[in-house]
Amino acid sequence: MLVCAAVTLLTTVAIAFTLLHDTISFVQEYPIVDFLTGLEWSPNPAGGELLFGIVPLLFGTIVVTITSAFIALPIGTLTAIYLSEYASTRKRAILKPMLEILAGIPTVVYGYFALVYITPALQATLFPSMSTFNALSASLMVGIMVIPMVSSISEDAMSAVPDELRQAGYGLGATKFEVSTGVVVPASISGIVSSYILAISRAIGETMIVVVAMGSNATLPTVREGLFNIPFIHPGDVLLEQGMTITVAMVNIVGGDLVGGTIPYDAMFALGLFLFITTLIMNIISDIIAERYREEY
Repeated sequence: MLVCAAVTLLTTVAIAFTLLHDTISFVQEYPIVDFLTGLEWSPNPAGGELLFGIVPLLFGTIVVTITSAFIALPIGTLTAIYLSEYASTRKRAILKPMLEILAGIPTVVYGYFALVYITPALQATLFPSMSTFNALSASLMVGIMVIPMVSSISEDAMSAVPDELRQAGYGLGATKFEVSTGVVVPASISGIVSSYILAISRAIGETMIVVVAMGSNATLPTVREGLFNIPFIHPGDVLLEQGMTITVAMVNIVGGDLVGGTIPYDAMFALGLFLFITTLIMNIISDIIAERYREEY
């Protein structure tokens, strides 16, 4: 068991070391400030200037993450409440494995489903001007993909709440709904929040869905002027058009004809290190929240 744990730890350290090594090579040739604040991403232009601004990639990643969170977090939480508090033992034994099947579907299947079915359906009904590759369809599929993570972890946290707390609520005249929302959910809040953070981390690192369904246009939306000349970004310019996430940019570099030792090749590792640090921080925050607000019975 110690050897298995050591292999896992050494693998993580090796990945971090590899990313850091090539990232150092990248920042020695390209200013780190321009990388973190640049507004253009063009790693392999046809006779143009090499530009490695991460801002448009970061913007696309945030759009997909936030939109998918609006889908996954409420649906996953409500599903967890139903499985924990309302479903019978037989229903739970059937529904929970069926729900977790979603986590076992290859993500490329989600991407093609979004491209072939979701996007045409939205174009035929709500958004006729939607681009074939767009952020909305990709975000919908990412949200559906991470629902099992939210519901499973949250349901485990709710099931761990002692029945004595529920019976105390019923003894005070509370309804099933009041016990579920006023007793069980607050008592399991640490596990629920941890599932949120882990699901968001998973959405940030998703690759194949956004590669297939979102496209690879690393641009920022146009800033418009509203009332009193207040600048704003129209949601349609973001969700209905192509975009590019950090993971898509990495896939494009890998799939190109670039060779090792070039600046674009090293840029891929800089992007990977950025994602690595981001997800590491989010996991640390999840552990801190779980430890800080965990109820011990």
